[in-house]
Amino acid sequence: MNKRFWIAVVVLFIVSMGLGFLVHGYLLFDDYAKLPNLMRTQQDQAGYFGWMLLAHVLLAAGFVWIYQHGHEPAKPWLGQGLRFGIAVAILTCIPTYLIYYAVEPIPSTLVVKQIVFDTIATLLLGVVVAWLYRNRTR
Repeated sequence: MNKRFWIAVVVLFIVSMGLGFLVHGYLLFDDYAKLPNLMRTQQDQAGYFGWMLLAHVLLAAGFVWIYQHGHEPAKPWLGQGLRFGIAVAILTCIPTYLIYYAVEPIPSTLVVKQIVFDTIATLLLGVVVAWLYRNRTR
């Protein structure tokens, strides 16, 4: 784990937190507000913010670690980043929200929005990590 790794983790953490706020704190805010018996209140959420930070640190570290071990420096970075983002979305976002839908009383329209928005966010994370690991000598 070199300097590039840690820089990428910090960048991915910041981007992930920003995208998470955009998606869940802004775009889906009204949808979540309609589920008061399922979602924590904003006041209650504040007490759990440390867990949110830890989750995004782990996401960033895992995302970067897997990408750095699997990317091919000789190939174009953008395509690799998009493919990686798609693979991660298929592995994480999409099945997670489908499982939540199966076990929690969440409206299907919310699930579709969660899947679409978080898949786009994951694609963006893939592009960011690929850009950070791009071959600068090409």
